[in-house]
Amino acid sequence: MKKRRLGNSDLFVTELGLGCMSIGAEEKAARKIIEAALEEGINYFDTANLYDFGENEKFVGKAVKDVRDQVIIATKVGNRWSPDKTGWMWDPSKAYIKEEVKNSLKRLGTDYIDLYQLHGGTLEDPIEETIEAFEELKAEGIIRYYGISSIRPNVIREYVKKSSIVSVMMQYSILDRRPEEEVLPQLHEHGISVVTRGPLAKGLLSDKLLGKASEKGYLDYTYEELSEIFPLLKNRVAASRSFTEVALHYNLANPTVASVVVGASSPAQIRSNAEAVNSNPLTDAEVTMIKEITKASMYKEHR
Repeated sequence: MKKRRLGNSDLFVTELGLGCMSIGAEEKAARKIIEAALEEGINYFDTANLYDFGENEKFVGKAVKDVRDQVIIATKVGNRWSPDKTGWMWDPSKAYIKEEVKNSLKRLGTDYIDLYQLHGGTLEDPIEETIEAFEELKAEGIIRYYGISSIRPNVIREYVKKSSIVSVMMQYSILDRRPEEEVLPQLHEHGISVVTRGPLAKGLLSDKLLGKASEKGYLDYTYEELSEIFPLLKNRVAASRSFTEVALHYNLANPTVASVVVGASSPAQIRSNAEAVNSNPLTDAEVTMIKEITKASMYKEHR
């Protein structure tokens, strides 16, 4: 599987990454999914301390233990579970980040994290303090690089100005083109990569299309609008290929995107997604066609 450089780092991530939140809470089944990903050549595994109270990190760590030097583990920090584990609170403090990284390392069974990501962020955060925590961890060799996971343009702008992030994880798809006008050009200019999530728009951009649609529509698309654009996309762009291929390659057509992170709940899904990514890229004409059919939305919040 092809790899792309993550920002200005020396990490080269596969064009398809595994979003580990979807692998489930049963270790044996989760391991089979991760092993299938490894068999397909995937080297990028995205988890978080929040997922299943840290159990997800344990599953990932055990499954890649024998190939640790060949994979890139990305995990996240910033959310703190309440003592009774009925909810969580946001904590981007330096003290919490530097303490919690120790717990992630222990759960992952490793002595370093390739990419440590802030799992959110607001302008009310002590941003300089948060950056200081990541920079110290990097200097100590505990993490190799750091990034943020955010769709907030105002927060992203602050980290671009003040930090040495190599990546931003954000939602991006044919049906959610909000990053295109504002965020992606800025990140590209500064040599920062995007790792995308939600490329299949909750299954809407699979071959099931409207079968997954809610009567409420999706983001700023009404159900009626989806009913109109899906046949156009199918006939003009996906007539001879799966819609999953089109959806994943739409993200990869943007030069700022390093990897498309997709969840999978079975080895079969992994293989199907890998096949889609390994297929022919979209042509410039196809990308243009998709943009003509869909909306170039803007972020209405977090200005």
